[in-house]
Amino acid sequence: MTLSVKDRVFAAAEQISAERRPTVSTVRAAAGVSNADATRYLKEWVEEKQSAGGQVAATPAVLLEQAARLAGAVWAEASGVANERHATAEAIWAQEKKDLNQEVAELVKDLDTASTDNETAVREFKARIAELESQGAAMAEQLKAARSAASDAAAAAASAVTRAAAAEARAGALQEAHDALLQRITPETPRHDTHEEQPEA
Repeated sequence: MTLSVKDRVFAAAEQISAERRPTVSTVRAAAGVSNADATRYLKEWVEEKQSAGGQVAATPAVLLEQAARLAGAVWAEASGVANERHATAEAIWAQEKKDLNQEVAELVKDLDTASTDNETAVREFKARIAELESQGAAMAEQLKAARSAASDAAAAAASAVTRAAAAEARAGALQEAHDALLQRITPETPRHDTHEEQPEA
């Protein structure tokens, strides 16, 4: 059975009162309580004793010894339970700390990997962009050259058409001159009237 703080203070006060007047410090040490609890419950103990008969009566030594043994056993048991709970809580805390540190380490590793992958991707994208820009510049030069060649070809074609038209015109003029010359140098053939003879009757 676990005694309350009040019971432990009252038992300690009874035990101490057999030899001397109990004080806050002696009760606190004997009962294993805080200074505030010792002050509070010792005051109640004194008030109860005074209301019971005015003078605090001495407690039999047998009862004091039993109370002290009981208080000591209770205190020892409570201390053991507290130590076990503290050890359990400390072990749980240590495991949680270990797990948390491992999780943080994994997150840092993942972040490093992601950063490396990101940097690699950025380098690849930049290289691809530079390659595309180079290809674009080359295609622009090729397009410019093609347009220039097309312009030159169109100019050459137009010139050829003009020369062909001029040649055709000259050929026509020469043909006309040739025909005229032939007409001038070719004598005209005299025309003869043909009289058909009538057969005699």
